[in-house]
Amino acid sequence: MNDSTLAQRLEAVRERINSAASNSGRSAKDIELIIVTKNHSAALPIELLDLGETQFGENKDQEASPKAKEVEFVRPGLATWHFVGQLQSNKVRSVLEYASCIHSLDRDSLLKELVKQLAKDTEKRIQVFLELNLTDDPNRGGLDPKDLSRFAELVMAQPQIQLLGVMGVVGLDVEPAVDFERIAKASAELVSLDPAAKFISAGMSGDFEEALGFGATHLRIGTAITGNR
Repeated sequence: MNDSTLAQRLEAVRERINSAASNSGRSAKDIELIIVTKNHSAALPIELLDLGETQFGENKDQEASPKAKEVEFVRPGLATWHFVGQLQSNKVRSVLEYASCIHSLDRDSLLKELVKQLAKDTEKRIQVFLELNLTDDPNRGGLDPKDLSRFAELVMAQPQIQLLGVMGVVGLDVEPAVDFERIAKASAELVSLDPAAKFISAGMSGDFEEALGFGATHLRIGTAITGNR
């Protein structure tokens, strides 16, 4: 991958974030850019670290775990990893070894396993977003928005877990604004329970500017920066 091309794509996205944030009366300094490096080798996050970026997202543990180890070996102490995919309970232990934040906490069984693994190291802390299921398909990952308050109360009771907010993925068959509004509404509900859980993980390569208009604070952007593998 050409360094200048990567740098140009990164600069272009940063400029779009600045513009969209400004149009929403917000500061780009309050927006966290998480660059999704899935399907790319460790060389990509290493290049991005050299360009000043530090926040990276992955969605499959079997790919993320060795990648994070390699990046840590080459550029120790610089990268922060976000797990942004559907998380299987049997992968929790591995994910906790490298991830600082899990964006896809969505069910009681996963929370139970998370608490179990965290109990093995009382100094360990993890940040989480509660992922919402914005579709009518109960088999799709994510929490039913109607269950948000109940589940949030369980998460808030865990001292080793820091609840950051809600996460959502816009459906392919709806106008993005419809789902972004639902995410914003869920965020307001969560903030009423825990004012510190005010963050919103939403917005990807194709819709992040619109997401910013609905209060997104953590953008998960892949191909707009990384290009296609």
